[in-house]
Amino acid sequence: MDEARTLLDAIDTTSLPGLRDRALIGLMVYTFARVGAAVSMKVEDFFVQGRRGWVRLHEKGGKEHEMPTHHNLDRYLEEYIAAAGIAGDRKGPLFRTVRGRSGELTGNSLLQSDVWRMIRRRAAEAGIETEIGCHTFRATGITAYLKNKGLLEHAQTIANHSSPRTTKLYDRRSDEITLDEVEKISI
Repeated sequence: MDEARTLLDAIDTTSLPGLRDRALIGLMVYTFARVGAAVSMKVEDFFVQGRRGWVRLHEKGGKEHEMPTHHNLDRYLEEYIAAAGIAGDRKGPLFRTVRGRSGELTGNSLLQSDVWRMIRRRAAEAGIETEIGCHTFRATGITAYLKNKGLLEHAQTIANHSSPRTTKLYDRRSDEITLDEVEKISI
């Protein structure tokens, strides 16, 4: 969880690709979204309902999943969309490729492989040595939610899992063995 925060904070948001990458990673962390659902989003899939930002994710099996956005994610998406100037292109892809090193967005949607490479590059730039990938953010979000006294049933709903057993597979709370505990092994 600390690494996710480090990664988000390390992204240079003075560039359009930086704003896009922060919004995309934020989406995966705060909504537990699969990368396929994230890259298939259209601009219209981020919308306001009742004065609150919402996202619509197109999940596996053709299921649509709508949920309100965390205030950080809301800001990330708003800043990216405004800087990209894509608000009027409601049917266009939300997360777009960049033309060469120009920093200019194309009309093409990012591919999952593009996202994987971006995450690896951003993690290296942030000094994160842990092997992370697109799916890491789903587990990070679920674990952070449960550590903050969230309910498994609600995590299941947010993650759009049909079974709580699936959601439990993403719970990494038991992985956190502290150095103090290891040092208790006295031989």
